Amino acid sequence: MRTVCAVVLAFEAVVLGLAIPVAIQLGGHSPGLAGGVWGGLALAALVLAGTQRFAWGFYAACALQVAFVASSLLVPGLTYLGIVFAGLWIAGVVLGRRVEAVRTASGDAGGA
Repeated sequence: MRTVCAVVLAFEAVVLGLAIPVAIQLGGHSPGLAGGVWGGLALAALVLAGTQRFAWGFYAACALQVAFVASSLLVPGLTYLGIVFAGLWIAGVVLGRRVEAVRTASGDAGGA
């Protein structure tokens, strides 16, 4: 589960970085605000991708998903991306837990 979640966060960081010019052009926000909000979220996603081995990192990344959806309400076009990444996050958690359960049941000690 941790590996899948880290990959989702890494891709999310790229999309959040690319959301900065979108927020400036389509949302009409100042470059400082757009860079602060979406750049900060992108940086947080990168940091949290590296902390997925810790329980607090997982819960902080869950909060990041909520923050992404909330920030995307400022720019209507980003709402869809926020929902997509929240869905990818949920799918990563659900499928990752299923894989871990199968590995535990089969006695495989390798962790993801």
